[in-house]
Amino acid sequence: MSDRRLQVFHTVARLLSFTKAAESLHMTQPAVTFQVRQLEEQFNTRLFDRTHNRISLTEAGKRVYGFSDRIFELYSEMDNAVREMTGDVSGMLMIGASTTIAEYMLPALLGDFKKKYPDVNVQLKVSNSEGIVHMVENNVIDLGVVEAPVMNKNLVVEVCRMDQLVAVLPTQHPLADREAISIVELLEYPYICREEGSGTREVIADYMTELGVNASHMNLTMELGSPESIKGAVEAGMGVSIVSLATVQKELRLGTLISLTLEPTLERPFSFVHQKQKFRHRAMDELLDFARNYCKSHPAAV
Repeated sequence: MSDRRLQVFHTVARLLSFTKAAESLHMTQPAVTFQVRQLEEQFNTRLFDRTHNRISLTEAGKRVYGFSDRIFELYSEMDNAVREMTGDVSGMLMIGASTTIAEYMLPALLGDFKKKYPDVNVQLKVSNSEGIVHMVENNVIDLGVVEAPVMNKNLVVEVCRMDQLVAVLPTQHPLADREAISIVELLEYPYICREEGSGTREVIADYMTELGVNASHMNLTMELGSPESIKGAVEAGMGVSIVSLATVQKELRLGTLISLTLEPTLERPFSFVHQKQKFRHRAMDELLDFARNYCKSHPAAV
């Protein structure tokens, strides 16, 4: 029996989607379907029920999925054991990060990691925090790095470092000569925020709730999908916003934006999130250790 067929089946069964499995495996959907049918012919039974554009495991499929889970766990254990003996660190890791972290923190971290471990191939997926947590839950990625609290207690969440959020204004704004501001004062002006599902938006909403600030009083003028688009809109005088201090270092140096400290101060954690797996690829452990040390030595890296 081909390991590839079992791997493809396991991915489809885990995601309950041929389309998502094809994307995860970097295959075409017809190729995924072919591999699953080959396995079904091997067992002479259906492994999936296909109805109304949805799939579910048959009883035989559930049995095969249970065994395949154990098989791939043993493969990982064997791979780790041999690599520990030989000192080899290689393989492929799928990393996911929310937008702010992917743009301003990970490039330097992963660049340094690649120099130390050139045989590890790291692939990065970018989404908002909600999307990254969903990818971890569905084993689409090995490790997520997010900028908002994670509610799923079945995942391992480890704080990397703290990130400060600040108010940003155009240079000609009436408040430009201030050093600090309350969110109530800030929201008197047209406000630009991130999209639904953004970790930044979620953290700001929690901050407002804690301070008893009613979000319905917000003078919301725009919702944008990235720190870069928000900075551009603020620079153009279209409103004010709240962003990570790490994302505006260049603009502050160039004098194209003004930042004000929020009173009280608003901070949030950047966190690693991954599955509670019994065995992990050695490269994953090395990346986690490297990232922990990197965060300690670069507590406010951008």
